Amino acid sequence: MEIQRGTTLNKVVKTNRNGLLKSVLMVTILLSFTVLLAGGYWIFKEQAPRPLKVTNEKGEVLFTKESIMGGQAVFQKYGLMDYGTVLGHGSYMGPDYTAEALKIYTEGMQNFKANEQYGRDFKALTADQQTVIKTNVIKEMRKNRYDSAKDTMKLTNAQAFGLKKVREHYQEVFTKGDGWGLKANLIKETDMPENNRAYVAKGDQITQISDFFFWTAWLSSTVRKGDTITYTNNWPYYEDAGNHLSFSAVWWSGASITLFVLMVGIILFVFYRYQFGMKEAYKEGHFPKIDLRKIPVTSSQVKSGKYFVIVSALFFVQCMFGALLAHYYIEPDSFFGIKWIHDILPFNITKGYHLQLAIFWIATAWLGMGIYVAPLVGGYEPKKQGLLVDILFWALVVLVVGSMAGEWLGANGYLGNNWFLLGHNGWEYIELGRIWQLILIVGMLIWLFIVYRGIRAGLKREQDKSGLIHLLFYSAIAVPAFYIFAFFINPGTSFTFADYWRWWIIHLWVEGIFEVFAVVVIGFLMVQLGLVTKKSTVRQLYFQLILLLASGVIGIGHHYYYNGSAEVWLGLGAVFSALEVIPLTLLILEAYEQYKMMREGGIDFPYKGTFWFLISVAIWNLVGAGVLGFLINLPAVSYFEHGQFLTPAHGHGSMMGVYGMFAIAVLLYSLRNIVKPEFWNDKWIKVSCILLNVGLAGMVFLSLLPVGFIQIKEAFHHGNAASRSASFLQKDLVQTLLTLRAVPDTIFLIGVVILLLFCIRALFHLRKPTHKEGEKLPVKDLALDED
Repeated sequence: MEIQRGTTLNKVVKTNRNGLLKSVLMVTILLSFTVLLAGGYWIFKEQAPRPLKVTNEKGEVLFTKESIMGGQAVFQKYGLMDYGTVLGHGSYMGPDYTAEALKIYTEGMQNFKANEQYGRDFKALTADQQTVIKTNVIKEMRKNRYDSAKDTMKLTNAQAFGLKKVREHYQEVFTKGDGWGLKANLIKETDMPENNRAYVAKGDQITQISDFFFWTAWLSSTVRKGDTITYTNNWPYYEDAGNHLSFSAVWWSGASITLFVLMVGIILFVFYRYQFGMKEAYKEGHFPKIDLRKIPVTSSQVKSGKYFVIVSALFFVQCMFGALLAHYYIEPDSFFGIKWIHDILPFNITKGYHLQLAIFWIATAWLGMGIYVAPLVGGYEPKKQGLLVDILFWALVVLVVGSMAGEWLGANGYLGNNWFLLGHNGWEYIELGRIWQLILIVGMLIWLFIVYRGIRAGLKREQDKSGLIHLLFYSAIAVPAFYIFAFFINPGTSFTFADYWRWWIIHLWVEGIFEVFAVVVIGFLMVQLGLVTKKSTVRQLYFQLILLLASGVIGIGHHYYYNGSAEVWLGLGAVFSALEVIPLTLLILEAYEQYKMMREGGIDFPYKGTFWFLISVAIWNLVGAGVLGFLINLPAVSYFEHGQFLTPAHGHGSMMGVYGMFAIAVLLYSLRNIVKPEFWNDKWIKVSCILLNVGLAGMVFLSLLPVGFIQIKEAFHHGNAASRSASFLQKDLVQTLLTLRAVPDTIFLIGVVILLLFCIRALFHLRKPTHKEGEKLPVKDLALDED
């Protein structure tokens, strides 16, 4: 009886502990998204004004709100965010147009003031005279002359002259090219139809985009009403405009590190005190033997094989575009002297393809894995499941081919004012036109329906609505649900507020929801293989999800430091971004447990390839997402680094190192079960894994990171515009580092080719279905609470 009482008490304690974790997770989600949405409302209310009219001192209209909106649309229409940046967000081949326009605007005011006061250009003045002019210009340009009652803004004569200089510069750039990677005469049309002003305003598009760039320079150098810093929290750094690092950026950098150290201690104590790791399901020396020939295979699972071949093919094409991008930094207007390649695939279009294909192949791998896993969870193959899998496959083909064609036509100006619907919608990472976004949503909903049909029986049998199968289903729902926020962005949405929603896709969807989906899937696979207990896995998942969502949701704020958002994001973003490192670090401990399991499995363990890549995921989670992300997320560092090469160093380490490696892991797990065992060769996988990791480490640590350090130093000494100029990229040391990148890039590409060949070969050696539609499968029932 005492044993029974003790056992019962132990179960009650565990149940209460799980109930507490569920409650904490729900409160975490509620509070995190409340803060994020409230912060979004704050961004909307405090966004920089777009005046109906901007006039000079005489009251003459210089430009209008329609011109600002039209200029933003031109910037988006031609995919220029995939070439340069505005407010620090975009790609790094071209300049940051905000920093560049601010420099031109400031120098124009200095020359106007110098000629007005001394009768000479600014550079011809003495040092003392220049100091006087600089002081007067800073005082004049930082004064906010926006009249909210009339929704108008007045520019001084010096500011109007600065606007003129900005217009002259971009008239030359978009007519003759920028002398680097931008084609001449890219922007051709001058007069848009009256009824399409929502997309591109009527008038000269080069003047419009110039006015848009000037507006971003104005808001970055003009102090907010009732505040002491500009709309961009004094970014970009440029002393002549009075932009310096703010006190808040320094304070919250220190505060975030302090709180990070404190939370590390607390969380590690909780982790070890309450044993939140996955508990092994097998006894020492009795590792479960896995016979692949006894694993059931259904029609839909076999059909998922073609998804994985497409995944590897898209991965290869995406990497080839990446290699072309890397080459453009050395030879910006051709490929080894071949001009027509650049004419067809200039940097901005190539960059858009590189990013979109990354999302396509990673997401497709996860979709394929979901299709494979569904019958195992539900315990049977629903009727017509194979047909739905085929329909989804061809929908994905239409999406990939159609969107790439549309992006090329749109960015080259061939779609006119239909660019937003069918072409390149102008936002980095979500380049898909609105029609293609709708098709993507429909495709993900079809996938969700396929998964639901497969796991429905398991959901019904699992009494705990927050159990493992339900967690898997909830995380699957989140995949299409969080992409819907892309529809909150329209051509007329203010750039600074649209960027708020854009990061919901990049950070919350790509980084956050995929991360949640990943940890749940890993837990499910471990239980499915009999390597860990279900109870310990569910507890560990709740603990991980609490940490991921508690830090990651509000941690999105580090993207809002200097994009025109309120200063409050310096505190929120800094603290919670620092805390994001903790759950990523804990995954290293899980990876070590996975390594021990693989070692226990011996030579007969069939999933070595999957585990090699899972271990890679954990390492890159710490190094790429955690360490490199922590480096650039401190406000004091981000102030000088924002929009520079340290960001893609973090981006490659996290996007490829974490999500890419995980996509390959689930690809290999699924293929391993549907490919005839005698045709499987782990040597190919091991070589590919080594080459991919070595190549990725090389491009990050031997090229991107060193260039990023040099670039941030350039910004510190000479301002942000100088660090983003073509002359910086042409420096001998920078060119040498960018050229040396060809070595790790080649190593990485060889690893990709090996994986591609392996997947193609696997497609010709798939197992035949062992069970018909509607037939029950002999699989472990994960709906049961037994371990």
